[in-house]
Amino acid sequence: MDLNATLVGQTIIILAVIFAIVGFYLGKRKTETPILVSILALFSALMPPIGLIFLMVLALKKDLPSAN
Repeated sequence: MDLNATLVGQTIIILAVIFAIVGFYLGKRKTETPILVSILALFSALMPPIGLIFLMVLALKKDLPSAN
């Protein structure tokens, strides 16, 4: 089985972008610091299992109360 380093790098970059977008969306609803959550999600994509756990914990967190 041949594993191409370029393909692995491209996959990690794509995952990082997806994790950052999902992290920002969830961070906006569930935390007061969505930018920080987005950055943490971006870097957690370097180790995809940890990134998935990070997003699952964030998704299971309760929403912030509405400011209305």
